[in-house]
Amino acid sequence: MTHYNPPLATIAAALAEGQTCATELTEAAIACHRPELNAYIAWAPEFARRQAAAADAALAAGCRPGPLTGMPIAVKDHFGVAGLPVYAGTVRELPARWQQEGWLIRALRRQLAVITGKTQAVELAFGGVGLNHHHGTPRNPWDMTQHRAPGGSSSGAGVSVQEGSALLALGTDTAGSVRIPASFTSSVGLKMTAGRWSTTGIVPLSTTLDTPGLLARSVADVAYGFAALDPAWGDPHRFNAQYAHWVPTDVRIGVAGAPFWSHCDATVATVVRDALDQLANAGLRVSDCAFPEAEQAQQLLHIGSVVAAECDAFIEAELPEWRSVLDPIISSRIADGGTISAREYLKRLKRHEQLGAAAQARFASVDVIAAPTVPIQPPLIAELNSLETYRPKNFACLSHTCVANYLGLCAITLPAGLDADGLPVGLMLMAAPHQEERLLAAALVCQTVLSSKKTT
Repeated sequence: MTHYNPPLATIAAALAEGQTCATELTEAAIACHRPELNAYIAWAPEFARRQAAAADAALAAGCRPGPLTGMPIAVKDHFGVAGLPVYAGTVRELPARWQQEGWLIRALRRQLAVITGKTQAVELAFGGVGLNHHHGTPRNPWDMTQHRAPGGSSSGAGVSVQEGSALLALGTDTAGSVRIPASFTSSVGLKMTAGRWSTTGIVPLSTTLDTPGLLARSVADVAYGFAALDPAWGDPHRFNAQYAHWVPTDVRIGVAGAPFWSHCDATVATVVRDALDQLANAGLRVSDCAFPEAEQAQQLLHIGSVVAAECDAFIEAELPEWRSVLDPIISSRIADGGTISAREYLKRLKRHEQLGAAAQARFASVDVIAAPTVPIQPPLIAELNSLETYRPKNFACLSHTCVANYLGLCAITLPAGLDADGLPVGLMLMAAPHQEERLLAAALVCQTVLSSKKTT
């Protein structure tokens, strides 16, 4: 599906040695853009070219501001970027204050990365399927015959990576909004532990659960982006030196039970089971793992967790005039949150805390817990035109990924393979809070094994 590109680490070395330049990378990314896929709400090639020229000037002067210098990167519509509009998926451009750049965008700017534009997203990030009736739903590039969902809410991010217009994409993840589009587009998506990376400069959905995330073509590229941006590292080479030594027998995978399989499409379950068998056969220590907190977390999804209430409060405080122009599918879900009492809201917050504390014990004997990322195929857009048909598909999309958010874990999805219809299926790995390094090390081993199987 995706044209070949070398890993980000190789591209960075070529930039440093003068074998390529930021302008050349940016022009290649621009040439890959496919308007018919509708990945971007604000595609900005001239904006990107100016940044590439600045990066090349720095490199020519012998200065390399950071590991992401000159790298084409797509940014979700919810991030403030000076010079580009922010809609947060809504029909109106948000007030200018929401263009203010937060910590993560400022980190990209300091490194002279090249922002290619703002990618499409679900309105207010409130949805897992990827629909946007205001600006058009991006097309999942794995089915050019029928319009299939790209996954949400970072819907354009996975598409931008797959079409090649970005080598790395920024998204946000509140209940799966990075991992679902990554799974649906055969990309890799990393959800951080809430609080590890600042959410300043991002239009919020849930102040409790929001976290930034990364999407790329491979685990190695996501790990490179993580290490380039994370305050604890800032240096992918140092990160690799510490974690690249992991081999299959170092990785302990617990396979989550019934809550992740009982409502899983048979074709999806088969692909993930086969991937887990491949990992076990390669020497990874794969075993069943009790995970009762997962089912209880899914029950929170059924009742709306705290997300709808926090989104409703945000709109009331910051964008009250937006209520009348929200998509009815989104507004109906937000309205559910606006009706709960303060007592019920605090009760749900406490439940998150209790379940998260209990879940940490599940990682005493495993490094990661594995499950299918999304239990269904990317649905057809034509099947999602009413609230009655949308809600079950949206719930299914979020039902597995929400567990990591609600339990305070970090998580990643990587391609497990293609189902019987040739559509991507994701394998999700979850790790204890603030164990992104361990998670990425395990995922690197897993992708090496699964990729080698595809080439034999």
